[in-house]
Amino acid sequence: MNHERDEIEIDLREIFHVLKKRFLVILLTAMIFAAGSGVYSFLIAEPVYESTSQLYILTQSTSITSLADIQMGSSLALDYVELIKSRPVVEEVIEKLNLDLEYEELLEKLTVTNTADTRILKITIQDTDRSMTTQAANEFSTVAKKQISKIMKTDEPSVVEVAHLPDDPIKPEKAKNVIIAFLLGAILSALVVIVMYILNDSIKSQEEIERYLGLNTLASVPLEGKKKGKRRKSKKKGED
Repeated sequence: MNHERDEIEIDLREIFHVLKKRFLVILLTAMIFAAGSGVYSFLIAEPVYESTSQLYILTQSTSITSLADIQMGSSLALDYVELIKSRPVVEEVIEKLNLDLEYEELLEKLTVTNTADTRILKITIQDTDRSMTTQAANEFSTVAKKQISKIMKTDEPSVVEVAHLPDDPIKPEKAKNVIIAFLLGAILSALVVIVMYILNDSIKSQEEIERYLGLNTLASVPLEGKKKGKRRKSKKKGED
């Protein structure tokens, strides 16, 4: 049993020594990963912009005289979210803006969220065309509030905030991507070094002979290549 434990024992100090010995390789791999991520983020990836409009779904005709009315307004927010994402609303936005998109394609760019404990709906559009994000977000507010009024038989929701033209893209997060790629490259290369060390079961020193085989070393024999090298040198000296 003790012998089996010795076989699977991993010396953390040796692993640290191996990692230290391969530090330059690990660092180079991490830098290659970071450089690849940098090239993709700065030169290849298209910037993605985001624009958001907001609707307030508690209309003037809605009673807020009791907690039950307020809770009912919050629960209705989920219905409004689904109405905004419905096919009639999405297709009307496509038609009015003359977008070269199918229903499913625009739906993928659309996100409708209800802020917790509020009756405010955020309509967000993400796209590589920043002007399109603003136009679509505002058009969704216009079309959605009419559709909500028509379906729910109530006053139109109020627009809390119109979408504005975004200044900077939200994706790709260039610095973040480079840092993550650098860390990922370092971790993966370190894991490869550790696995190769663990799988290498050859004896490499006198200390390992004593530790794993329980034998004392009486002498060491130099490598054959080193012997030949010494003999060749001695012959040259004799010839001179």
